[in-house]
Amino acid sequence: MGSGFSSIFSDNNDKAPASSSLQGLGDLPENCLAMVLEHFDAPEICNLALVNRVFYQASCADLLWESKLPENYGVLIKKLLMLHEDDSSFRCLRKKDIYSRLCYPIRISNGTKEVWNEKKRGGICMLVSWKGMKITGIHDRRYWTHVSTLQSRFHTIAYLKQIWWLEVEGDIDFDFPPGNYSLYFRLYLGKVSARQIQHGSFNNDQVHGWAINPVCFRFWVSNDLRGLFCLCRADHAQTLVFADTTRK
Repeated sequence: MGSGFSSIFSDNNDKAPASSSLQGLGDLPENCLAMVLEHFDAPEICNLALVNRVFYQASCADLLWESKLPENYGVLIKKLLMLHEDDSSFRCLRKKDIYSRLCYPIRISNGTKEVWNEKKRGGICMLVSWKGMKITGIHDRRYWTHVSTLQSRFHTIAYLKQIWWLEVEGDIDFDFPPGNYSLYFRLYLGKVSARQIQHGSFNNDQVHGWAINPVCFRFWVSNDLRGLFCLCRADHAQTLVFADTTRK
């Protein structure tokens, strides 16, 4: 995508005036180029900013990045970045800077939840640690072991040795922008050592009880949307159970 992108073809007998020159995307007005860049995702915009000075200036336009920000970004920067619209530090931030800062994972709820803006698609994501949930017997070492591992964003996982019954409860109080969301319950099944956990190695040969009764997952949101789905059998060491929901 250079200055010769939109070259003009003509007959050999036609001679262009001496003062004319080839023109391309780099010669577009900055606001027009910013409107073109709106059709790209954030990583692509950052790559195109390296083309030349005009592309760089257009890639910094507030109009461009405001279209990429979550609809309620004003609420999010207050909650996540602890900034208010009246603060001088907020007024100095460009929309591109706000987008960039929201893309870095931010810990909330005493470090038990992590929130970030997905770079490519621009959606809000949240990850909840086991420490942010109510789990049956979680502090009883007869049933549970807390293992440090780099396989988790929170650098620790709760490993269940055995138990007769189990309930896990969690709640999220957060201003998600309107949109479609997927809810995932992530489980690792298998009897493993701490060394195997560090390397992400799991073997579910010694997993018992999942085939006797189905494991039920329930969720509900503020608009009274409810869901119930059951996992009757887990055939893989890493199991992702998910449901789709909409926030209006």
